[in-house]
Amino acid sequence: MGMFEEKSAAFWQEFGPGRKMVLSTARAGGGVSSRMMSVVQLEGVLYFQTDCAMRKYAQLLAEPRAALCEGNIQLEGVCREMGRPAGCPWFCEAYRSLYPGSFERYTPLECERLFAFESTSIRRWLYIEGEPHIELFDMALRHHELRPYCP
Repeated sequence: MGMFEEKSAAFWQEFGPGRKMVLSTARAGGGVSSRMMSVVQLEGVLYFQTDCAMRKYAQLLAEPRAALCEGNIQLEGVCREMGRPAGCPWFCEAYRSLYPGSFERYTPLECERLFAFESTSIRRWLYIEGEPHIELFDMALRHHELRPYCP
């Protein structure tokens, strides 16, 4: 396993099985909209569900590039619709264990759709011995960098 793979695996291990994150999508004609999403992480891919009548659904179909953010972590990537979440047992199992109330209320609905978010870049702020650092992952180039933050 190379350095990029080691650092990437460590990042996803620390990230854990899921988080509530802010999803930002582009609006037709410009502008960005954001909202909270319950996200599941499996093998470095993030998954979330939404209703096909919601604005974010239409925005993701028109422009699949999106961003997810939580705390000190910022991810940019591309979303891909995967059909109904109820048709993906592995997603249902993970989502039910993390968000049981949301699972019961929304996952079985006919209008729910599952999206996969594959990161193209990850940026994370870290504090090492009290000093701020930026950790960067470029997934296409398979490049990892950790550098001190110097304004």
